[in-house]
Amino acid sequence: MDEQYYPLLFEVEDRHWWFRGRRAVVAALLDRAGVAPPRRVLDAGCGTGRNLEDYRRLGPAAGIEPDASAVEFCHRRGLTEVVQAGVESLPFEAGSFDLAFATDVLEHVQDDLGAMRELARVSAPGGLMVTTVPAHMWLWTQSDVALQHKRRYSRPALLAGARRGGWEPLLATYFNSVLLGPIALARLVRRRGGGDRPELELTPPWLDRMLAGPMLAEAALIRRGASLPTGVSVGMVCRRA
Repeated sequence: MDEQYYPLLFEVEDRHWWFRGRRAVVAALLDRAGVAPPRRVLDAGCGTGRNLEDYRRLGPAAGIEPDASAVEFCHRRGLTEVVQAGVESLPFEAGSFDLAFATDVLEHVQDDLGAMRELARVSAPGGLMVTTVPAHMWLWTQSDVALQHKRRYSRPALLAGARRGGWEPLLATYFNSVLLGPIALARLVRRRGGGDRPELELTPPWLDRMLAGPMLAEAALIRRGASLPTGVSVGMVCRRA
């Protein structure tokens, strides 16, 4: 990810509708999978650290980030357990963690299969991995290029990759489904118009509550057992095979 993106991420991650919605979906996936503390937690690709603040409630937690400036933002949050490293080569011994998170990380990695195998290596037998990724290559725009994405995923492709990477998928669902149409239209307009502003800057703060509502509702459905048929993203929980 471009180093210039991290100050904006640090600024908006608490209040922005997308991050609030994704945190709700991840919490729903954890509930569905029956995850309860204590767990030894790894946040692989933890960005500026907002999610890791929540994951610490599950048990002792560590984080890795390949970008030095992102690690510095984590340290500003008091997350001194975050170190600079890439998910393709984790600086931990085999079996170190019971629960690994890779939220919107795999799409940044050239060898995503190798990254999943590395996450399996550092996970204990029966350990879990929670992953979210952007969905549908037909949604690809300049924003994906700016964020240094390598790909977007379908649900079947993500599941297949997890199995090849040493994981047994337990559940997977699309999410951000209600807003798929408006987001697809907005991306089409940006593709034709050549807009290059970061998407995080395109929605003003006063819209956050309204836009978060659909994803919060979807999280409630996922918690109750729903699997949504399509969406802007895919979420998955796997067990180490």
